Amino acid sequence: MTISLHTDHHRGSGRPVVFLHGLASRGKQDWPDAEWAAVFTDRPRVLVDLPAHGRSPATGTAATSAVIDALALAVGDEEIDLVGYSLGARLAWDLAQHPSARVRRLVLGGLSAAEPFGHLDLAAARAAIGGGPAPQDPLTAMIVHMVSLPGARSAQLLDLIEGLAAEPFAPEARGPEMPVLLVGGVHDTMSDGIDALAALLPDARAMRVPGDHVTALHTAEFRTAVQSFLTA
Repeated sequence: MTISLHTDHHRGSGRPVVFLHGLASRGKQDWPDAEWAAVFTDRPRVLVDLPAHGRSPATGTAATSAVIDALALAVGDEEIDLVGYSLGARLAWDLAQHPSARVRRLVLGGLSAAEPFGHLDLAAARAAIGGGPAPQDPLTAMIVHMVSLPGARSAQLLDLIEGLAAEPFAPEARGPEMPVLLVGGVHDTMSDGIDALAALLPDARAMRVPGDHVTALHTAEFRTAVQSFLTA
């Protein structure tokens, strides 16, 4: 089955910058024009809606490899710079290694070194979004809160999470070989492991910007770091 994902294209010249958003968000929400149009004034920007997000279709419980294939199809075979945040960063790690993707430089923001979805109590999460009791497990409760945000397709997002958990994030197995910048908020405990991730890669560095997991993405410092790295 071929999965076609929605993309928003902003015109420009030169190498495109492709952006992947976080869980229960969408391209225009994580990468708004008000913040990013002035960062890359002349370069094309491509905002991809992940499966079951924004205007992209759901994938059911498709495994991570199928989602990566869909993302590779969405970005095409043109050389790109790739920027991902949170779930988008986790997928960007694998997308940058896809045989058909041509990624020159890679920015990974808010990336967790561990695989969180494998510890999720999916039965409790599905019961909660169906009107049942709130999960007792803090991680599951946090995910339920995220997938229940206004506009989110809660059941489809839990299906996506189940599929991703079937092929968990395993950074120690293999990593991107192009230059990589890992960025985390100083108060973002989810990205505490970015220094260890950088140490796994042949050409990577980690840095911190102000904010927690939600707010760091929208800081001027994050945008400046991305701009400086991708214009090097």
